[in-house]
Amino acid sequence: MTTRLLVSVTAVYLVGLAMLTYLTRATRHRFLGAMAGGLTVAVVGVGVEVLFQTLGFWHYPSVDQRYGPVLMYPVVLLMWTGYSLIGWRVMRRFGWRGETLFLATVAVFGTLRDFVIAWQMPDVIALSPRIATVLVDLLLWSGLTALAQVVMRLVAGPATADRLARRRWLSNGVNSS
Repeated sequence: MTTRLLVSVTAVYLVGLAMLTYLTRATRHRFLGAMAGGLTVAVVGVGVEVLFQTLGFWHYPSVDQRYGPVLMYPVVLLMWTGYSLIGWRVMRRFGWRGETLFLATVAVFGTLRDFVIAWQMPDVIALSPRIATVLVDLLLWSGLTALAQVVMRLVAGPATADRLARRRWLSNGVNSS
């Protein structure tokens, strides 16, 4: 994986996170909680990569170390910050049932994403062609997303604890969800 590609992907995710932060109407406190969740997943992700590469589930052909390319982890931070914000809004609106559906959706689409990338760019990541790899990937996508949301909750409180950020065009000053 080239440095240019990873820097470009990081820039795209940074713009996406800025838009997502605005659209979810996250307060500064909520955003910082989401960032803490994303950072936790990025740090834990290094250990996850070492463990599952050692166990033979996948590897990155372009790097020699037992974890992914170093510039991949800022992307992980931004992705899971975004997932935390989306999950916060889902929990706020739909409760635990919505949260469960959200985690399942992230797991399925995240796993599909990983396998499509491995298929289209085999020099980026090589996944073991076993059902266990699919199951581990599903579990990691949902588990790491849940971890990010737990950390956000610890930092910023439960989904319903804070007010949504005000929008300037609301003339009556009332916040709605």
